[in-house]
Amino acid sequence: MEPITLTTARLLLRPFGRQDAEEAYLACQDPDIQRWTVIPSPYTRADAELWTEKLSPAGWREDTMYNFAVVLRKGGTLVGALGVNPRSLPGTYEVGFWTAKEYRGRGFTTEAVREAARWAFTALNADRLEWRAEIGNAPSRAVALRAGFRMEGEQRSSLLNKGVRRDTWTGALIPADLGLPGTHPYLPAPDVSGTL
Repeated sequence: MEPITLTTARLLLRPFGRQDAEEAYLACQDPDIQRWTVIPSPYTRADAELWTEKLSPAGWREDTMYNFAVVLRKGGTLVGALGVNPRSLPGTYEVGFWTAKEYRGRGFTTEAVREAARWAFTALNADRLEWRAEIGNAPSRAVALRAGFRMEGEQRSSLLNKGVRRDTWTGALIPADLGLPGTHPYLPAPDVSGTL
């Protein structure tokens, strides 16, 4: 897929490039980003250069992952990163993100996730956008909830992070949650609560 840029009121979501390596390196020195995400730890300048200059651009070219540098429209400062990655079930994608420490708590990531979701549902013909985070990552869960994700439960041993299998919270967003049509018809399960 040809890389694209998405625009919100305060942000640009654009493909990573060489110009982002230093800011990505500095942001990823944050112990919370290293703890809760699957980036290498310690995170080196070489890791940032590999990510911004090779891996992210290759993902767009090969349609294997769509990673965005989340930057402020005014000034272009890197706020965070957001990825939309295909899952094994056709029409299903997963969103992941991190936010630089100094930009947390301002709604930037929620804004970026909502825009990326709209893009996934329209440009990628997604019918389901999944989110997951290691149990205990309350800030990530808060972003997902504010973006409209419905929590679906916990999965045991569903994340491999730095050589350790971990349990995750999971949630999903579907086109109807954003008032958008889906690619395929969706038939929700009937409410069977209380019938045993």
